[in-house]
Amino acid sequence: MVSKEVVIKNRAGIHARPAAMIVKTANEFDSQVYLEKDSTRINSKSIMGIITLGASFNTKLRVVAEGDDEEAAVEAIVHLFESRFEEE
Repeated sequence: MVSKEVVIKNRAGIHARPAAMIVKTANEFDSQVYLEKDSTRINSKSIMGIITLGASFNTKLRVVAEGDDEEAAVEAIVHLFESRFEEE
Protein backbone atom coordinates (compact mmCIF):
# COMPACT_ATOMS: atom_id res chain seq x y z
CA MET A 1 0.00 0.00 0.00
CA VAL A 2 1.24 3.48 -0.92
CA SER A 3 -0.34 6.75 0.19
CA LYS A 4 0.34 10.46 -0.08
CA GLU A 5 -1.42 13.53 1.28
CA VAL A 6 -2.61 16.24 -1.10
CA VAL A 7 -4.27 19.62 -0.63
CA ILE A 8 -6.87 20.90 -3.08
CA LYS A 9 -5.46 24.13 -4.53
CA ASN A 10 -7.95 24.89 -7.29
CA ARG A 11 -10.53 27.41 -6.05
CA ALA A 12 -13.58 25.47 -7.25
CA GLY A 13 -12.57 22.31 -5.38
CA ILE A 14 -13.51 18.90 -6.72
CA HIS A 15 -16.46 19.37 -9.05
CA ALA A 16 -17.53 17.30 -12.09
CA ARG A 17 -14.54 18.01 -14.34
CA PRO A 18 -11.77 17.26 -11.80
CA ALA A 19 -13.73 14.24 -10.58
CA ALA A 20 -13.89 12.90 -14.14
CA MET A 21 -10.13 13.46 -14.52
CA ILE A 22 -9.46 11.51 -11.32
CA VAL A 23 -11.70 8.62 -12.45
CA LYS A 24 -10.09 8.52 -15.90
CA THR A 25 -6.59 8.49 -14.42
CA ALA A 26 -7.42 5.91 -11.72
CA ASN A 27 -8.90 3.58 -14.34
CA GLU A 28 -5.57 3.51 -16.18
CA PHE A 29 -4.17 1.38 -13.34
CA ASP A 30 -4.88 -2.15 -12.13
CA SER A 31 -4.44 -1.12 -8.49
CA GLN A 32 -7.32 -0.18 -6.24
CA VAL A 33 -7.13 3.59 -5.81
CA TYR A 34 -8.88 5.47 -3.02
CA LEU A 35 -9.31 9.02 -1.76
CA GLU A 36 -9.64 9.53 1.98
CA LYS A 37 -11.12 12.59 3.68
CA ASP A 38 -11.16 12.39 7.46
CA SER A 39 -12.48 8.88 8.15
CA THR A 40 -14.23 8.48 4.78
CA ARG A 41 -12.61 6.33 2.08
CA ILE A 42 -14.04 6.28 -1.45
CA ASN A 43 -13.12 4.43 -4.61
CA SER A 44 -11.32 6.82 -6.98
CA LYS A 45 -12.82 4.95 -9.92
CA SER A 46 -16.32 6.13 -8.90
CA ILE A 47 -17.28 9.63 -10.02
CA MET A 48 -20.27 9.73 -7.67
CA GLY A 49 -18.09 8.74 -4.73
CA ILE A 50 -15.63 11.51 -5.48
CA ILE A 51 -18.31 14.17 -5.84
CA THR A 52 -20.03 13.11 -2.60
CA LEU A 53 -16.78 13.75 -0.68
CA GLY A 54 -17.58 17.46 -0.87
CA ALA A 55 -13.90 18.34 -1.16
CA SER A 56 -13.45 22.10 -1.47
CA PHE A 57 -10.52 24.52 -1.68
CA ASN A 58 -7.73 23.77 0.84
CA THR A 59 -9.22 20.41 1.84
CA LYS A 60 -6.61 17.79 2.74
CA LEU A 61 -7.07 14.36 1.19
CA ARG A 62 -5.00 11.20 1.20
CA VAL A 63 -4.48 9.27 -2.04
CA VAL A 64 -4.11 5.55 -1.33
CA ALA A 65 -3.38 2.73 -3.78
CA GLU A 66 -3.04 -1.01 -3.33
CA GLY A 67 -1.80 -3.30 -6.09
CA ASP A 68 0.95 -4.05 -8.58
CA ASP A 69 1.19 -0.50 -9.95
CA GLU A 70 0.30 1.34 -6.73
CA GLU A 71 3.24 3.78 -6.77
CA ALA A 72 2.54 4.92 -10.33
CA ALA A 73 -1.17 5.24 -9.55
CA VAL A 74 -0.58 7.47 -6.53
CA GLU A 75 1.90 9.65 -8.41
CA ALA A 76 -0.49 10.10 -11.35
CA ILE A 77 -3.38 11.15 -9.08
CA VAL A 78 -1.12 13.43 -7.01
CA HIS A 79 0.05 15.08 -10.25
CA LEU A 80 -3.57 16.05 -11.04
CA PHE A 81 -3.87 17.82 -7.68
CA GLU A 82 -0.49 19.52 -8.05
CA SER A 83 -1.41 20.79 -11.52
CA ARG A 84 -4.71 22.11 -10.11
CA PHE A 85 -6.54 19.94 -12.61
CA GLU A 86 -5.26 22.25 -15.36
CA GLU A 87 -7.82 24.88 -14.32
CA GLU A 88 -5.54 27.73 -13.27
